[in-house]
Amino acid sequence: MKYEEMEVEDNMSTVIQFVLLGFSDLLNLQGLLFGVFSIIYIIIFIGNSLIIIITTLDAALHKPMYFFLATFSSLEICYVSVTLPRILVNLWTQDRTISVLDCVAQMCFFLILGATECFLLVVMAYDCCVAICDPLHYPLIMTPKVCLQLAVGSWVSGIAVQIGQVRQIFPMHFCHSNEINHFFCDIPPILKLACGDTFARELSVYAVALFVAIPFMLILASYSKIISTVLRLPTARGQAKTFSTCSFHLLVVVLFFGSAAIAYSRPKSSHSAGTDCSLCSTP
Repeated sequence: MKYEEMEVEDNMSTVIQFVLLGFSDLLNLQGLLFGVFSIIYIIIFIGNSLIIIITTLDAALHKPMYFFLATFSSLEICYVSVTLPRILVNLWTQDRTISVLDCVAQMCFFLILGATECFLLVVMAYDCCVAICDPLHYPLIMTPKVCLQLAVGSWVSGIAVQIGQVRQIFPMHFCHSNEINHFFCDIPPILKLACGDTFARELSVYAVALFVAIPFMLILASYSKIISTVLRLPTARGQAKTFSTCSFHLLVVVLFFGSAAIAYSRPKSSHSAGTDCSLCSTP
């Protein structure tokens, strides 16, 4: 693979394009992997699109819970579309190069959508909490205007948190290698390519990770109140029925924050291709 570089003013060479190495060591399985990922992408796209269409057309589903579900489905389509189509192109064409500008754009959208999903999960936990713990006041609290404000606030918060993160990474020079040992442009594998001391950048990654822990704590607080309320219900059947309304959300929370904690809380030296690649498909 050709290593492309350019000279900068301080006589340091810097990369002008990267090479994504994901699955490059599985040459005999490229066709199979292309088929598997194509099916996964189609299922995600069609499944989430159906949720959006059904919740939009069915007047009985015009409720806060289904509004947030449709918003989450829209976000999920965008989230996987940032990475999966590029993976499919790489598998089909075997051309794994990506320009620095495209890499910046992919990382920016991936991080913004990930942070937005994080905040939206908090909103959905709050919605469940109000619905279960204070059902009489639920229509007064979760009005259409409030729901829209919470959804927009999730997007604004995600953009604000991650734009600064991307600006921390891409002023750096990448002069040792242009091979990203990952499926897409993400912070940990790119930091491994940077010249000089990256301690300050790694510290900023940890700072953002700690900030994202705040929404997780809010979700835990919401579920603590939900569990406390559910356990006070008189029958086991009523407890199971009430808690089942939040079970899918709880599963998504565990998968999302668990994979994010593993991916972004480890020091740069402990990242490996196998571990990073196993996390990329978890939203």
